[in-house]
Amino acid sequence: MNAVFSRLPPAVIALLLQVAAVTLVFTALRITGLSFPPLAFAFICGTLAAAFSYLAQQARWWLPIQLLFVPALIITLSTDIPPFIFLLAFLFMLVSYWSTFRTQVPLYLSSKKVWRAIEAQLPTDAPFDFVDLGSGMGGVLTHLSRTHPHGHFHGVETAPLPFLWSWLRFKLGGYRNCSVHWQSLWDCDLTKYDVVFAYLSPVPMAALWKKVQNEMRPDSLFISNTFAVEDHPPQKILKTDDLHHSELYLWRK
Repeated sequence: MNAVFSRLPPAVIALLLQVAAVTLVFTALRITGLSFPPLAFAFICGTLAAAFSYLAQQARWWLPIQLLFVPALIITLSTDIPPFIFLLAFLFMLVSYWSTFRTQVPLYLSSKKVWRAIEAQLPTDAPFDFVDLGSGMGGVLTHLSRTHPHGHFHGVETAPLPFLWSWLRFKLGGYRNCSVHWQSLWDCDLTKYDVVFAYLSPVPMAALWKKVQNEMRPDSLFISNTFAVEDHPPQKILKTDDLHHSELYLWRK
């Protein structure tokens, strides 16, 4: 059972723990005959769900989510918000984040200071191919295509809204040396590229490192924004003074 449980996506585990907490609290109140105001009941459920998440060794950022989920639900239901607003919000989240619950790679947007730091690492005159794994809205690619017009810039993206946004951005903006592909990063052939850039999350970095080692050509460059690879120190670290004090980790094969 533990092995099956551990293979579930963290979002599914969190939901199961939340259901278990609500069920346990509701059952306890029925047995004892006690009653609490809805918001108090919600916070009791949230506290228990957060405790379950801690015991299940979920990432720390799940704890406040578990704590506040049911209270936020109770507060929202007590308002007079039209139901279609919730539908629109759900659809927007769906097309923006798509398979984040499974991949654990949310939509991160790199800062302009990160773009400029990357720009300084690229060839100044020779043609090259650059790929952004999870290219989001295409900001990295459009910036670099302006500073390095001799390069060819590619993005891979699976979330519908960011993909469509970047595709229209390239077409309507005249970025002829930019392209975006509806594709999982795991299906992207890295042998084609001189520079590979990723801004993902801690979760996929070990698997991505294996892919980089197996596919990238000699003398190609791998750049990761913010997330390092455990047990594989980068050859170079670039610090930025953006809002998040982002760091770029560089490895050259």
